Amino acid sequence: MAYLNDERRDARFGLSRAGAVLACAAAMAWAPVQAETLTVVMASKLTVLDPVLTASHQTRNHAYMIYDTLLATDANNKIQPQMADKWDISADGKTYTFTLRDGLKWHDGAPVKAEDCVASIQRWAQSDKTGRQLMPLVVSMNVIDDKTFTIVLSAPADLLSALGKPSGLPSFMMPKRVAQTPVAQAITDYTGSGPFKFVQKEFQPGVKTVYEKNTDYVPRKEAPSWTSGGKVVNVDRVEWVAMADPMTTVNALLGGEVDYIETVPFDLVPMVKGAPDLTLRVLDKMGYQPMYRFNQLNAPFDNKLVRQAAMYAVGQDDILKAQVGDPEFYKTCGAVFGCNLPYSSNTRAHMIVPSNIEKAKALLKEAKYDGAPVVILHATDIAMASAIPVVMAQQLRQAGFNVQLQAMDFMTMLSRRANRDVPAKGGWSIFVTTWHNSEIMDPLRNYGVSANGEKAWFGWPTVPQVEALRDKFLVAGSEAERKQLAEQLQDVMLDEGVAVTLGQIETAAAYSKKLSGVLDSPAPVFWNIKKASR
Repeated sequence: MAYLNDERRDARFGLSRAGAVLACAAAMAWAPVQAETLTVVMASKLTVLDPVLTASHQTRNHAYMIYDTLLATDANNKIQPQMADKWDISADGKTYTFTLRDGLKWHDGAPVKAEDCVASIQRWAQSDKTGRQLMPLVVSMNVIDDKTFTIVLSAPADLLSALGKPSGLPSFMMPKRVAQTPVAQAITDYTGSGPFKFVQKEFQPGVKTVYEKNTDYVPRKEAPSWTSGGKVVNVDRVEWVAMADPMTTVNALLGGEVDYIETVPFDLVPMVKGAPDLTLRVLDKMGYQPMYRFNQLNAPFDNKLVRQAAMYAVGQDDILKAQVGDPEFYKTCGAVFGCNLPYSSNTRAHMIVPSNIEKAKALLKEAKYDGAPVVILHATDIAMASAIPVVMAQQLRQAGFNVQLQAMDFMTMLSRRANRDVPAKGGWSIFVTTWHNSEIMDPLRNYGVSANGEKAWFGWPTVPQVEALRDKFLVAGSEAERKQLAEQLQDVMLDEGVAVTLGQIETAAAYSKKLSGVLDSPAPVFWNIKKASR
């Protein structure tokens, strides 16, 4: 007989109909379930894993995956509790008492303790610009019990903003044993308490980074907002992968091989806009500020009049058109502390927003400029700023400067800009960089607000008034006073050519319409995201 009826078949194999159903169910229960994975292409490669060693955005993004912060910033730019359950401030504004919330665990299962947070803050403060500014005011940090610690200051200061800021070097919490690593030494233990775990065995520097869901993580109950609120993870894995070039990346997204691209190059935006299965969206409404610094140690920019001539020559509109193209993604703006942000100002905007070649020529004549070479460092592999030095060189030449544009990759530029020698011996005259607006939005976190000579950030200007105003800002008693000080700072900084803004740029992310719950944030975050199976 070719076929058996159901009853005879089940009897022949020793199974009742019910037994067969149970066996099938058991098999399904034990079958491996494929992990829900997000495949992501980030804006740059991840090579440095220690978030205290570098202000690299990619390292910061990595840190947000695996670490948590004591405080966080919401979409209204307000400080919110994160690992902290609450804080209390003494009547004199000098003593802060922090209490940790319940359920905090390190990835190895150990409970998060107050001593871990104190050690983490101490290490962070040795590297972060705001932290270094604050530390002279710190009288003591005291562990009260496992969930409580205090920070005592000699004078009132905005400690909460420092600990909760979302960018630059955020204050990420680590186990005490890790936080005790010397600040100049890279950590090798990547135990965090954040919503994802770093899969170290799968890490290929600059090629692939893998994160797994931290099933022990207890999210806050509040709705997510920027880097604050509930960090609910809805996928099993997130894989950051590197691809050969932007066109390959966009084609991979179009083909479904990639779920998410952090930054779509401006020239490829039309490809994404026209794709029915993709979403193109500006997730970071704060945007980025391109800016440049002069080397004030050497000629010709050791002369204030020459610096001002260059500032009048360089106009934002031509630069941003060349760099971005689509006016949807840029705006001209003279604010040193970011466009449309709390400390925005138009003071001396006339010096830096429009190009005024005739004014530049007149200042060069007054300064008796002798044709000393102006060496501009040109990092060709940074899509966010690669066109800026080219246009800047053209504008400076029109004004009468002798410009040498020197092309190199970004890592070479980072090494080169540390050279304090004259251009003929490997030094430089101008370099261009780009900051997220959350990193420059006030005088404490803005690296460009640095003018204490050889101790200053690259460019090494000496303007004592800048440092004095920044110290006053740190201990200012009211927001009105802080705004006044920020405006004074902008006036001095642009008059002296300490740091010069080049407007504002926004970038767009692109992702598959299979994804939902993608959050607006000043840093790309991957909690709250759900991925549909089809």
